[in-house]
Amino acid sequence: QVQLVESGGGSVQAGGSLRLSCTASGNAGSTCMAWFRQAPGKEREGVAVLSTVNGGTYYTNSVRGRFTISQDNAKNTAYLQMNSLRPEDTAMYYCAAGAAVCAPVAAVYRYWGQGTQVTVSS
Repeated sequence: QVQLVESGGGSVQAGGSLRLSCTASGNAGSTCMAWFRQAPGKEREGVAVLSTVNGGTYYTNSVRGRFTISQDNAKNTAYLQMNSLRPEDTAMYYCAAGAAVCAPVAAVYRYWGQGTQVTVSS
């Protein structure tokens, strides 16, 4: 049984920073870790993807240069460092694992965390 537990969300003012953490228990056997977000009334969006094989990364255009995805293998934890936050970044953020293909597409991920809320005020 694989469980992903996110933490680190909260409320910040525009321009602030947050670091989200996603700790995995069990062996997800995943070659990819990803962060998605979903705002009310919108579809779930792939924000960042990390290949655990070669370290390659993907970022959606709106966060490139502001967000950084990383992982600490020793701690079984993935991170999303979010800087220069904007009100439009407000959403529930989810980490995902268990995909054979590293893609910002929710359907390819088998395991999901419960989500952590990020709220950015102007």
